[in-house]
Amino acid sequence: MRCQFDKFPATLAQGLHTVYLISGDEPLQQQDAADRVRAAARDAGYLTREVLEVDARFDWGALETAANSQSLFAEQRVIELRIPNGKPGKAGGEALRAYLARPPEDALLLIVSGKVDATGQKSAWYKAIDAAGVCVAVWPPRQHELAKWVAQRMRFHGLNADRHAAQLVAERTEGNLLAADQEIQKLALVLGDATVDAPAVIDAVADSARFSVFDFSAAVLAGDAQRAARTLAGLRGEGVDPVPVAWALTRDVRDLSVLAGELERGEAMNRALQTVGAAPFRQRELQAAVRRHPAKQWQRFVHRTAALDVRVKRARSDAWDALLDLSLAVAGRPPSVRTDLKL
Repeated sequence: MRCQFDKFPATLAQGLHTVYLISGDEPLQQQDAADRVRAAARDAGYLTREVLEVDARFDWGALETAANSQSLFAEQRVIELRIPNGKPGKAGGEALRAYLARPPEDALLLIVSGKVDATGQKSAWYKAIDAAGVCVAVWPPRQHELAKWVAQRMRFHGLNADRHAAQLVAERTEGNLLAADQEIQKLALVLGDATVDAPAVIDAVADSARFSVFDFSAAVLAGDAQRAARTLAGLRGEGVDPVPVAWALTRDVRDLSVLAGELERGEAMNRALQTVGAAPFRQRELQAAVRRHPAKQWQRFVHRTAALDVRVKRARSDAWDALLDLSLAVAGRPPSVRTDLKL
């Protein structure tokens, strides 16, 4: 059978199959799926494991040898076959089909493979695996799914996180699930079972900085351009990653654009703030800042955050200057005095 990654734990709980193929090019989820097979096999009494690494010089006769050999203590065993490029070739395809035609009773075959393309999925060897066992294709989450994946991963590591925290971790790690998982594990070590929000993420990521990212955000929202520029310079001097700084500014601009639009349509401030969904500690700051510019100007600022995001994520040399320009504009600083606030 073919099984989606998120349905795989339930499928595995129904009982073990002769063969499992875990394929794909996303290493964290592939590792998770393979670990689940190994754990389920171990619980079922498969106590030994033999690993076969397929490379250009690999002799596919080794698979037949592994199938025909027996454990010294007659234990059940896992034969783990690793095919990094997802292409066993003609000899490998024939060897896999021969194995599955007469699989050993005391062995489970776990194949960990690179992505198997559409042509590979139509091959005889793939169909033989599909008929005898379970094929799991691992795909990275799409961009709009990343925050949800991060939130789920945070729960897996015992963290109680809000959506702002999950979104920040997702944006910081840009779809690299291994990096995201490392960030989450660090947060779990630092914060324990405390509730995780965006300020907690920022503090944990940049806890050595003398200038807080949220000090910068508060200065911009308050319209204090001088303090915003000084704080931004301090963050840069401390070697802080500009990604969370840009994230904080972008979040504020987007929330203020939504808030301004709601107010322009005649919505009451309290209901408009509920629409934005801002955390209580930010509502007073947003309420003070939103009147500084008309709704159309807030929309223009939102468009500017897209260009800022490109500069920051591509590590452009002008990223910090772009951050300063936009933050001063949001704070209401006239462009004519930009020169005295260079970083």
